[in-house]
Formats: sequence, C-alpha cells, structure tokens
Amino acid sequence: MSTATATHDGDHHDHGPAKGLMRWITTTNHKDIGTLYLLFALIMFFIGGAMALVIRAELFQPGMQVVDPQFFNSMTTVHALLMIFGAVMPAFTGLANWLIPMQIGAPDMALPRMNNFSFWILPFAFTLLLSTFFMSGGGPAGGWTLYPPLSLQMGDGFPFMIFAIHLAGISSIMGSINVIVTILNMRAPGMTLMKMPLFVWTWLITAYLLIATMPVLAGAVTMLLTDKFAGTSFFSAAGGGDPVMYQHIFWFFGHPEVYILILPAFGIISAIVPTFARKPLFGYSSMVYATASIAFLSFIVWAHHMFTVGMPVVGELFFMYATMMIAVPTGVKIFNWVSTMWKGSMTFETPMLFAIGFIMMFTIGGFSGLMLAIAPADFQYHDTYFVVAHFHYVLVTGAVYSIMAAAYFWLPKWTGNMYDEKLGRIHFWISTISVNVLFFPQHFLGLAGMPRRIPDYAVQFADWNMISSIGGFVFGLSQLMFVWIIFKTIRGGEKATDEVWEGAKGLEWTLSSPPPYHSFNVAPEVK
Repeated sequence: MSTATATHDGDHHDHGPAKGLMRWITTTNHKDIGTLYLLFALIMFFIGGAMALVIRAELFQPGMQVVDPQFFNSMTTVHALLMIFGAVMPAFTGLANWLIPMQIGAPDMALPRMNNFSFWILPFAFTLLLSTFFMSGGGPAGGWTLYPPLSLQMGDGFPFMIFAIHLAGISSIMGSINVIVTILNMRAPGMTLMKMPLFVWTWLITAYLLIATMPVLAGAVTMLLTDKFAGTSFFSAAGGGDPVMYQHIFWFFGHPEVYILILPAFGIISAIVPTFARKPLFGYSSMVYATASIAFLSFIVWAHHMFTVGMPVVGELFFMYATMMIAVPTGVKIFNWVSTMWKGSMTFETPMLFAIGFIMMFTIGGFSGLMLAIAPADFQYHDTYFVVAHFHYVLVTGAVYSIMAAAYFWLPKWTGNMYDEKLGRIHFWISTISVNVLFFPQHFLGLAGMPRRIPDYAVQFADWNMISSIGGFVFGLSQLMFVWIIFKTIRGGEKATDEVWEGAKGLEWTLSSPPPYHSFNVAPEVK
C-alpha cells in the first residue's frame, strides 16, 4: 500500500517506504489516494451538512430566529459548493481510484504523481472557500450559481471564492485525464471495452464530461472576476453586456455537471444489484449506450434552467423536448436494474437496501424533473421549493445513497473486516425515513408558491417547514452512525471471507473486476 522503495546507485542505501504522515502526503498508490479522497469527502459532507442544518434551523418557523439574512444566503451558497465540489465529486473520484485499476486489471492509475497532486489541491481549495467567512463582507452569498449582479455584491471574499472554484476545477480535470488514460491504456489482456464493469464505463464517460465542462465554468467565473475588478462589462447591461449571458454559460457547464454527479452512481448500482440478485446485469450493452446518450444529451438541454428569462417560444420548445428525451435512456437504466432483480435470489444486506432505496427515490427525482421540463408548467415551479425537492431527491437519495451503498459494499474488501450488518440496516432505515420527511414536504411548499433561498416566509408555509426541519435534523444526526460503522469496521471486527456476500459464490467479484473471458450477457461460471 505504500510507495516503492528507492535506491541510489553508489551508496546502496535502501530507503524504506515513507512512514506515518509522510506516507499519506507523498503516496502515489491508488488505494491510498482513494482513501484520502473518501476521507476528505466525508469531512466536507459533515461541514456542508452542518450548513444545511443552519438553514433548516432558521426555517423551522417563520420570522428571523437564528441567523441574519446575509449569513443565511452564505449558508445556502457554500452548502451547495461544498456538497457538490467537496463531497460528492471527491467521493466518486476516491471510488474511481480504489476500484478502476482493480476492475480493469491494472497495477495502478496511469499517472500516479498527478494523482497525488490532484488530491492535494482540494484541501487548499476548500480552505480558501471557507476562509471567506472571516473576511469583511462575509462568505459568498450569491447562490451556488453565482448569478450577476447579485454575486458581484460580495465583499472581500469574492476573488478567493473564484480562485477556490478554479483550483477545484483543475483538480477535477487532472483526475479525469488520469481516469481516461488509465482505462484506455491499462486494461488487462482480454478486457475489451464492452467487457468492462459498468462502474468503469460510467467513469470513462464522466471524465470526458468533466474535461469538456470545467473550462466553461472557469470562463464564466473569470468573466465575473473581470467585471468586478477590471472594468469589463460582460454581464452588465449598463456597459452593453447581458446578465442572461452568464446564465447560458453557467448552465452549459451546470447541466452536464448534474450528470457528472449521477453517472458514477449508476455504475455503483450496476455492480451491487447483480450481486444481491445473484444474476448477471440485465442488458449490459444497452446500459453502456444509455450512459453515453445521457452524456450527449446533457449538452443540449442547459436552458431548461432558464425557461423564465424570456427566450423565444421555439427555444423553449427545443429545450423542453430535448430534456424529455433524457428520460428515455434514464428509464432504460431503471428498467434494467428492475429486470436484473426480477426472479433473482435476492437478499437484502445493507448495500442492497441502499441500492433499492436509490432506485426508488432517484425515480421520484426523475419524475419531478420531467414536471420541471414542461416549459409552461415550469413558470409555476421555477425558483420554488419544488426545485429544491427535485434536485435533493436526485443528489441525496441518488448520489449520496450510491456512495453509502458503495462504502458498505466494498469496505469488507478494502479493510478485510465485515461491517456491523445490524447497525448498517438501522442506519439505512433511519436515513430513509428521515430523508423523505425532510424533502417530500418541500414539493408541497413549492407547489404552494414558497420561493427558495429565503430566510423568512409567509405563515401559511409554517407547518411543512417545521416537519421538513425535523426530518433534516434526524437525517443529519443519523449520519454520525455511518461514521461510527466505518470507524468500527476499520478498527476490526469479523474477518471478511474471499466470498464476502454469503451465497453470491464470488459473483460480486466476478461482476466487478476482470472476469474470466465471457460475454457479460450470459451468467459467468460459478466455481
């Protein structure tokens, strides 16, 4: 697990592997770096989660109780930036580091030193972002989308926030180059593209999306920077610019980004469901093509975030139909997972519970997304809590659930110890009940007209907000249990066998690492 020993010609000293802290700072081992990413993501998840609890505490009842409006807006802004760029994306990158080399039969990632560098940029990026809270004017308060002219009102922290976004983007691009080079150049003999596990496929496609979109975000925030400090007026109507242009540039990055946050989750679920259904994945090749079509379509739907800006009807029609088309390959995936479970010998260990929870609740997010895609209806939903409910069903019960499923699924392989199955199931049920108490009522609030990103609200929204906040606190606190389970597993526990999941007879490893030669559409030989 450590870096290779180094010897110098002439003095023949054998410098052993780096010890202690230096090992973790200098490591080029894909497993070490994967662990660092996952640990970093967990820390960011809790900092971002604490911000969410500040938001829910303020919204527990009408009126201003806990924080002032400026700080509330900072919470909504930084909560999103931390959760997206600091928690979900690094967690998926950590899983990629751990699993991709093992799943394609490679000894490590292709570019190990760049791998180390791309991780160590992140702690500095997010320290920069969080440091803005201690500068005059307070933290970023323009919403995570940073629309001008609101975002340009920020205090001294503005350039630091933009630099933090640039650093996170550089890290993502470097990680993506590494993933692509590893997958295309380092597969074991016989591991053709159409035999790769789906997690590898989803990451290959995600990496291309990241390389294509991150520079677009970098351009948008750099133009904001020059508007504020260099006298340009890209987004200022007074100087001949257009604030709506920012929205077009931002969402051209922002919509593919939504799929960057969910495609690796599809790969994880495609590894877990076959294991606990004890059947090969149904429709392997259609899953690959569906993933690729989702990625392609994600580039031509960006303005569905902007139905209310006053675009021509023909534009609204185009973006409406293009958005609805994405429902087709996504539906293919859902039906393939359900078909994999159909007539399988299913068992319901914790990873499978999280996977089934993902499929059901991600589907709710998908349906509300279809509602938002209908341009005339979106005029009612836009900028209300309905949108908040929609994307949290996709990102919390979608992306975050898949990461938790992956942690439970692969922890025994990573640590050699079994996690506490009973505690895992309790964690799943408390999380699932509370997350629905948290986000489902927000659909009702949005349909009734409650706007998002506001610290105070009209009294008719009080009841559902109180219920939502209670769900939020239960969900947040129940994640401490997740940390305890991970900690306990790393420390020790029942030893995991070679065939971790009883009765799967090695199927879980056959379906998620280089198998003997066979087509993925027929059952692998079970020893």
